Amino acid sequence: MRISSKGVLFAGVAAVIGWSAAADARDLTAVGFGGAIQDAFRKAYFAPYAAEKGITILEDTTNGGLAKQKAMVEAGNIVWDVMQMEDDEVTMACEAGLLEEIDWSTRPNAADIDPSLFKDCAVGALSWALILTYDGDKIQDGPKTWADFWNVEKWPGKRGLRKTAKLTLEVALMADGVPPQDVYDVIATEEGQDRAFAKLDELKPHIQWWESGAQPQEWLSSGDIVMTAAYNGRVSNAQDEGKNFQVSWDGQINSVEFWAIMKDSPNLEQAIDLVDFMMTKEPQVEFAKTIPYGVSNTKAMEELPPEVLARLPSAPDNLKNSVRFDADFWIDHNEDLSERFAAWVAQ
Repeated sequence: MRISSKGVLFAGVAAVIGWSAAADARDLTAVGFGGAIQDAFRKAYFAPYAAEKGITILEDTTNGGLAKQKAMVEAGNIVWDVMQMEDDEVTMACEAGLLEEIDWSTRPNAADIDPSLFKDCAVGALSWALILTYDGDKIQDGPKTWADFWNVEKWPGKRGLRKTAKLTLEVALMADGVPPQDVYDVIATEEGQDRAFAKLDELKPHIQWWESGAQPQEWLSSGDIVMTAAYNGRVSNAQDEGKNFQVSWDGQINSVEFWAIMKDSPNLEQAIDLVDFMMTKEPQVEFAKTIPYGVSNTKAMEELPPEVLARLPSAPDNLKNSVRFDADFWIDHNEDLSERFAAWVAQ
C-alpha cells in the first residue's frame, strides 16, 4: 500500500539537510513509502537503531515501481540500501537481479518470524488489509460482508471501490459467494474473471471510484458514499481523529510488504544488520503500537495488548475469513486484467 510523501532525511535522532548520492562513501539509506508509515518506521526502527549503533541513517521515499532500482544497478550507482517493497514488486525485482539474495530464514531472529513471510530476496515487514467500512453515525445496522455491500435496497447510496482490477475483482467474487479461500482459484479461470465483471455490472451505477487512500474516509465523512472499501490503517487514523467508522474484517484482503536490500549495496553488512534488528520483537511491538499494521515477529504479536491486537489485520480473529493477496497471480495477469478493467470502467 503506497502512502506517498516527499523524501525525509534522518541522522541519528535528528533531521539533517542534504545527502550524498555517492555510492562509495555514504551513510546507510532506508527507503519507505513515506507519510505516517515512514514516521512509524522512524520511531520504532530507524531512530533506535541509529542511536544504538551511533550511526547516521538517511531516509528517502518511493511511490513504488522498479525504474529507479533498475537505473541504479545499470549505472553502478547504488544510492539506496534497505527498502520497503510491495509483494509483487519484490518478486519481480528479485527475478530481475535488482536485490541481494539473502536467506533471511537463516538469520538470528528467523525462528520468531512467521515462516510464510520469507522470500528469496526479502523478509516480511508488515501486513495491511483492504476492508469494508462505513460511518456508524449514519448507518446503525451496517453491512458485515461484501455481499451486503452489494445490497443497495437495504442500504441505498454510493459505494466506494478502488479504481483498479487488483483487489476489486477479488471483492466482486466474494460478493458473488466465492469463499475467500477459493478466490484465486476462481479468478485464475476465464469463467471466474467473467463472473467478477458480471458482479461488478450489478453495482456499477452505485460505485464511486477512489484512486488515493485518503478519498474513502473523506467521502464517508462528507456523506458522498455510504460505505467503502478502504485501507485499514487509514480507517484507524480516522477513528483516532474521532470518526465513528465501523469495520468488517470479514473478507479482508490481507497483503504483506517486505524489507529488501539493493543489489551491490555498498553498506551490505550494515543493511543486513538493520533488517536483523527490525525482525526482533521489541521494535516490532513499538511499531504495531504506533500504527495499526501487522508485524512479522510472532512473539511481538503475542505481547501486544488486546486493544492494539484487535486493530491489526494479522490478529487471529481478524484473519478468520480473509484472503491473502496473491502476488504471483497479479504478476501474471495484471496487464490483461487491468486493460479489461479500464475498458469496462470507461463503458
